[in-house]
Amino acid sequence: MTHSDAKPLRGLRVLDFGHTVMGPSCTMVLADLGAEVIKIEPAPAGDPTRNLRGFGQGYFGYFNRNKRSLSIDLKTPEGHEIVRRLLLSADIVVENFAPGTMERLGLGYDAIRQMNPRIIFASLKGFLDGPYRERLALDEIVQMMSGLAYMTGPTGRPLRAGTSVIDIAGGMFGVIGILLALRERESTGNGQKVETALFETAVFLMGQHLCYAAQSDKPIPPMPERVSAWAVYDLFTLADGTQMFVGITTDQHWKRFCATLDRDDLASDESLATNNQRIKARDRLMPQLRKMFLTLDTEAASELCLKARIPFASVARPEDLFNDPHLKATNGLLETILPGGIKAGLPRLPIVMETANTDLVSSPPQIGEDSDEILLAAGYSRSEIERLIKSSVIYVSPTSSTEEACAANF
Repeated sequence: MTHSDAKPLRGLRVLDFGHTVMGPSCTMVLADLGAEVIKIEPAPAGDPTRNLRGFGQGYFGYFNRNKRSLSIDLKTPEGHEIVRRLLLSADIVVENFAPGTMERLGLGYDAIRQMNPRIIFASLKGFLDGPYRERLALDEIVQMMSGLAYMTGPTGRPLRAGTSVIDIAGGMFGVIGILLALRERESTGNGQKVETALFETAVFLMGQHLCYAAQSDKPIPPMPERVSAWAVYDLFTLADGTQMFVGITTDQHWKRFCATLDRDDLASDESLATNNQRIKARDRLMPQLRKMFLTLDTEAASELCLKARIPFASVARPEDLFNDPHLKATNGLLETILPGGIKAGLPRLPIVMETANTDLVSSPPQIGEDSDEILLAAGYSRSEIERLIKSSVIYVSPTSSTEEACAANF
């Protein structure tokens, strides 16, 4: 992988009011591409996702790299004044609070654009403007509402996707909107409000099924019960007890597969010549293939599929990716120091450009790690910062680089 050291969004300042996944995933992308992202965290506890357990344990450590942390009490006049000062030099605000929260804080778009007409205000919500707008939403909620959960599980057992797919996709749509607004600002000089939402993101991802429904006279079956568009597109159990997914999606795939197996009988069978014919013959074809794969272990089955040049994959667990040879060769995982000092390789942005890189600049920050430095740059004196710390308006992490910050917190 070769690229320059340039960061395309260098010079842009983002105030990140995001929490959980949707907002932080949006600002993570902006930070990876070089924007200065100041994460606004409540003082002194910080972002609540720092302390989540179970599946939430991965939220903070993944979605908050390359950011700076300002821990602040927004409900105090002094805290509000700090944000006001930062807004004067900001380019972008990102928030995904519940409806009306930013307005109650005096930080809604109408108030902010009075301070800074160039601001781009990205509001990431559960629903766009309409009858549902005031409803609270979560990733899993909109997966149920949109039909995604119905399509993922078998009949009667709707199942959410195995990652926060809607939150993350919604964050990416937020990035797209922000980049479009930045381009518009180049010609007009003015910022604007950008909105995206979980429900509409989920519906967008369901578009292929809506298109299918419009052309079908029968209810759409969920994915586990679908009639596949390809005859061989399934999981096979191997001799060592593992599972492998194999997809034979073209007639050329089929010919190469048969040739590699030395199965002239299958290759010459005219009733199996085309994909549609093989679909009709699945009842007699698939038992033969399942029996064949049961004689192969993972290594042998992989060699077969590689030689035949057909798509295949062993069923992996998430932790298997840490040692994936392709990710190691492409530097696809960035060594990150997580809360507690744990080191782990986490995915980089899946973008390669000749003129930019997406390397890790900094691991997720401690609570208020940069509060002291950010306020100094904003024009606050050392004595003012110490007063704000003592009055609990801001919090500065004991691991901060300045001796004064350490002394103030202890």
